Amino acid sequence: MSQTQLYRKRIIPEECILLKDDVILYQDSDIIVTRWNALKPRKDLHHGFSCYFLKDGFKISKFYCADNSLLYWYCDIISHTYNAETDTYVFTDLLADVIIFPDGSVRVVDLDEIADALASGAITSEQAQEALHKLSKLLSVIYRNEFDSIKVNLEQFE
Repeated sequence: MSQTQLYRKRIIPEECILLKDDVILYQDSDIIVTRWNALKPRKDLHHGFSCYFLKDGFKISKFYCADNSLLYWYCDIISHTYNAETDTYVFTDLLADVIIFPDGSVRVVDLDEIADALASGAITSEQAQEALHKLSKLLSVIYRNEFDSIKVNLEQFE
């Protein structure tokens, strides 16, 4: 039996990386939960957990420092393809991100990357629209104070 493989595809910079060291903790038709160590460890970011919400189009990650303290929640807006023959997911980062800090403050980042990618032809207008709709949906969840209902999908596997 083959093991599910996960790839992270980035538009800026353009790359597609096999997440060979990510450990899948749970998987069903709606979500995939993983544990991972940072691909490029930094002083602050060491390891974390991620939950891919396949139908909603976002990945919610909990970033930790080396001492296991919470750095922040990092929310990527994504799209994905799945190849059943190879049991392979390719998750495309649609550039817009939301960071939720331990104190509850929220920061939306990288919207300028959507504009730059659209101008350069790196993404289509459909992809830009998809990213903005998914970002709006995620922000609505956060602003309605419903983020706890999302992060429980991840925290139960820690």
